[in-house]
Amino acid sequence: MTSSTTPGGLARFNALAEHAALAALHEACASRAWGERLLAARPYATADDLYTASDAATAELTDADLAEAMAGHPPIGRPRPGDPTSSREQRGMAGASEELKEEMLGLNLAYQEKFGHVFLICATGRTGEQMRDAVKARIGNSSEQERGLVRIELGKINRIRLGNLVQEEEA
Repeated sequence: MTSSTTPGGLARFNALAEHAALAALHEACASRAWGERLLAARPYATADDLYTASDAATAELTDADLAEAMAGHPPIGRPRPGDPTSSREQRGMAGASEELKEEMLGLNLAYQEKFGHVFLICATGRTGEQMRDAVKARIGNSSEQERGLVRIELGKINRIRLGNLVQEEEA
């Protein structure tokens, strides 16, 4: 049952059994610490409360937690087969030319060699060229600068995925 102040999808998420809620959160972000922090703060009165909790949990991730979260993301231009979420988010690369896809593959490899993890960017709504330009711009960053940007991008991705989660729950 939903109240007038709690959207149906959010109320349903709040009511999920702990293991089911944790599994749903893990689909949004692969960091167990992030998921446990959001789980512990249930129930959420509004979607904004959920997003605020997500932002706080993302800010508190240790380097190991951040690495765990990034491990859940495939390289740009190479969504996991059978993963509709990464395919949808990386739609901007789907229609890219073969030249751009090859360039992005090389840039992904160079980035991963330098930083030890995938290039993470909130790809939703971005074109292949925009993602290529972003990796080119960020590859010159220090590890510290890049960790900060990764955390920001992860926060954006988490918000979008949580929004989709509570919307899907309403359907």
